[in-house]
Amino acid sequence: MRIDKELLDSITAQAKTSPRLRMNYDLRDSVDDKSQKMLNALEPGTSLPIHRHSTATEVLAVLRGHCIQHLYDSNGCLVDSVEMRAGSNCPGMVVAMGQWHRLESLESGTVILECKEGPYVPLGPEDVWNAL
Repeated sequence: MRIDKELLDSITAQAKTSPRLRMNYDLRDSVDDKSQKMLNALEPGTSLPIHRHSTATEVLAVLRGHCIQHLYDSNGCLVDSVEMRAGSNCPGMVVAMGQWHRLESLESGTVILECKEGPYVPLGPEDVWNAL
């Protein structure tokens, strides 16, 4: 599988017409692959809640565009914001297991590569800040 401009453009077009203003593209080549590897097209204005992953570290790399990862403490207070831009000095980051965070898209056409360890586990109410 090639991750090329045509694939990124296709996922971006789907994100732009989605009510959520984002679209995932699964990169696993088999249902037996229990990891999480995906492209995520994110348009400005997409709503991602403050959340955490209790069972996995999250790796993000910006393939195209510009976004910012906001990091929060256990009281919901912003402690850091990391700007990531494709081709920049900081094109990605690793979010530690259990770290509260929220990603914000700053540029139309932004696509990230997102990877997590282990099989997909839906976020429970204890892992979404506004559900607490």
